[in-house]
Amino acid sequence: MNEDLRNIVLGVLATGVSASFGWLGRTYFWRRRLHRKQDFFGLPRNSECLLVVNRESGGDSAVHRYDVFALLELCALIKDCGAHSRILPQDQTHQGIGDRTEFCVGGPYSNRRMAAHIATLLPGLTVNIDVEPSEDRGSFLIGADRYRVEAGVAEYVILARLMAGEECRPVFLFCGQRAITNQAATRYLARHYEELARRHRSGSFVLLLKVVNSQAYGPDVVELVADVTRAARTAPEAVPAAT
Repeated sequence: MNEDLRNIVLGVLATGVSASFGWLGRTYFWRRRLHRKQDFFGLPRNSECLLVVNRESGGDSAVHRYDVFALLELCALIKDCGAHSRILPQDQTHQGIGDRTEFCVGGPYSNRRMAAHIATLLPGLTVNIDVEPSEDRGSFLIGADRYRVEAGVAEYVILARLMAGEECRPVFLFCGQRAITNQAATRYLARHYEELARRHRSGSFVLLLKVVNSQAYGPDVVELVADVTRAARTAPEAVPAAT
């Protein structure tokens, strides 16, 4: 074997070894990222989760198109984790929490399941569900702070990941003042879940998000207003009865 042929063979071998190490490294980091994603969402491969969909406010079993878009974005997340989803209407979900991951979409006015979760898991959050028009209609009361709706200008949505116990699967809540804010929250979760996983690890969190100028920007411009986990999960002090 002459010198040139030996150099060619060695170059091919070195290229093959480098490519193999590169492929192994990319596979390792891809699997590591996938496992972190599965852990955050509580979605091991081939597991089943629930998608609880609300009805359109004022409609008869109809689902608002923005809520459909929110479900589609959640389905993409679930598929990436290698899990399966089961879609149930809000009035047909008669089961406990923690057995499987749940994604619950819509406010308490149009979603009974959401109303139950708020009453049980977020006693410090009050959502105004008055039918009659008023300044506070649809507003959030978190502790002593109230957040009102400015339709198309400034609207709020609660994004929460709640753990009922150490061995339980998480419940994700997307509770918005309007349907477009539900989609904004799912999109925010898809974009920021890695940051949220690093910050909150396996614990619960409740975030208040603000959707800015949705009439112009749709669900894309979202601001984090505050982490309201403590306030939303703390029941207000009972007012002593007058004697």
